[in-house]
Amino acid sequence: MRSIFRRLGGAEQDKGATCGSKGTVLVVDDSPTETRIFVGALEKAGFRVESAPNGEEGVSAARRLHPDVILMDVVMPVLNGFQATRQLQRDPKTADIPIIMVTSKDQETDRTWGLRQGALDYIVKPVDTAELVARIRTVLGD
Repeated sequence: MRSIFRRLGGAEQDKGATCGSKGTVLVVDDSPTETRIFVGALEKAGFRVESAPNGEEGVSAARRLHPDVILMDVVMPVLNGFQATRQLQRDPKTADIPIIMVTSKDQETDRTWGLRQGALDYIVKPVDTAELVARIRTVLGD
């Protein structure tokens, strides 16, 4: 499977490199199809989008990029979304980044656990992209 994690270098790593966009969204999801759908919809809505294929790379990317918001899947290899969210929320350098869990896990216990790990919102797949954009704007205060 081709890695969809985009690595940035130099000035592109700065949060200020959004150049007229509505902010940077980090999509952490192991599904290339889901990632493509999210990236397309978010770029069309004016966001700068980066992606990571698992929780471990997502945590690393969040620390490096400090995005405006993170979309976090739950079921992923290496480090799941609950674990990654917990790590990000416990790190003072990333604790202020809002996280929206976007997952196929639709049990109330999953939702409760995700919010207890520090996520601000929890959306069950399949996701209506217009709703996703609206929820991101709400979290960002737009």
